[in-house]
Amino acid sequence: MDNYNKLFIDGRWQQPAGADHLEVINPATETCIARVPKGSAEDVDRAVRAARSAFEDWSSKSSDDRRAILLRIADLMEARKADLTAAVSASMGCPQHIATWLQVDGPIEAMRLFAEHTGITEQINEAGHSLVWREAVGVCAFINPWNYPLHQFVGKVGAALAAGCTMVVKPSEQTPLQDFLMAEIMLEAGLPNGVFNLVSGRGAEVGQALCEHPQVDMVSFTGSTRAGVEIAKAAAPTVKRVTQELGGKSPYIITADADLAAAVRYGVDDVMINSGQTCTALTRMLVPVERTDEVAELIRARVEEISVGAGEDAFMGPVSSLRQWQQVQDYIGIGLEEGATLLCGGPGKPDGHTTGYYVQPTVFTDVRNDMRIAREEIFGPVLCVIPYSDLDEAVAIANDSPYGLSSGVHAATEQDALAIARRIRAGLCFVNGGEFNYRAPFGGYKQSGNGREFSAHGVEEFTEIKSVQLGKPAE
Repeated sequence: MDNYNKLFIDGRWQQPAGADHLEVINPATETCIARVPKGSAEDVDRAVRAARSAFEDWSSKSSDDRRAILLRIADLMEARKADLTAAVSASMGCPQHIATWLQVDGPIEAMRLFAEHTGITEQINEAGHSLVWREAVGVCAFINPWNYPLHQFVGKVGAALAAGCTMVVKPSEQTPLQDFLMAEIMLEAGLPNGVFNLVSGRGAEVGQALCEHPQVDMVSFTGSTRAGVEIAKAAAPTVKRVTQELGGKSPYIITADADLAAAVRYGVDDVMINSGQTCTALTRMLVPVERTDEVAELIRARVEEISVGAGEDAFMGPVSSLRQWQQVQDYIGIGLEEGATLLCGGPGKPDGHTTGYYVQPTVFTDVRNDMRIAREEIFGPVLCVIPYSDLDEAVAIANDSPYGLSSGVHAATEQDALAIARRIRAGLCFVNGGEFNYRAPFGGYKQSGNGREFSAHGVEEFTEIKSVQLGKPAE
């Protein structure tokens, strides 16, 4: 068993103020695989002060210097890809052969791409007699989720480093291990002391202290909408900038003339991958009422192919924790009580899985958009199939949600799909089987949050805009 018994503050591993620790549980085996420090407000204060001390020097580095370090970090991540994959897989349950490409390859690519945008702070635009440029926002606090822990780590840390910010990172209590590996990588990459600091612990202590700290200039949070509201409240008295990537209940419109087999397979896989623990998952599949029987048969056939477990043949691993397993079970029960038709799966664990927090891939049909299973984020492998009579109704159903993170459209042609995508109120739209792109911005509308991550837009979030008014030259 690995024991990570120190925090990374001011460029070195330091003893935490207290002696308490958090256990990291492997959700496939239900056993403790590591312990990490349970940080405190005192640890947060030390980390924030280190970040503040490092800010002036780091923010004044040339874009070339920052670019070189980002590329060095990406190279070291590549060299330690097996370690990063094992850490994510063991702590959150994604089968290791899937975690490699789903959880680790993308973040390595994203870190390299951020190196392309370090020049943002050196661009100067003229506006009449004024000059306009961007400067690093300052000390940032990052509160990360457990479902895509390295992905969201890089989306925040990589962008902030590119912009010239310093930071304190709080990993999720459930999945902190890859963040400790990244601290080792930051040290080896030659990042100056204090630029990156890591304080593990509970949100109620470490997260709260970060949000309230007067020397933190910006908070970036990924997690539930409920927690996001509390983050915003905690940060409000010090008027920090707060960006958030929150919940989703994303619609997926399949048109009557779409390639139904391809569209349904894409939709089922999108929900079931990572055991449904994906904020952008297309969990509301909207299908033409006249094709619901065909869709049901295609869904049933695909779900029967899905293997659940931890081995090389597994498509779905366990959900992340006992708490998450119980939440999914509760929602499956709610769906049954609401009168939805259970097409696949259902309550309880899959056959042969008495140990581990495994959930059956579950699909409900005959779902109405006013049901709780259609309106609330379940965050598990549960798909809701909702019939519609025409495209206007489909778009209305798609937009009838407090969330607006993601969406999808599958139509006969790309042009047809794009016309529908323009009518959906969401920050992302996956058209005809499109894949996530780290060169494009990521973020949502409505209660799915604010701000954007990845791409140049993600780096800009970590900057302030300065305008300088020039006087007339002397005659």
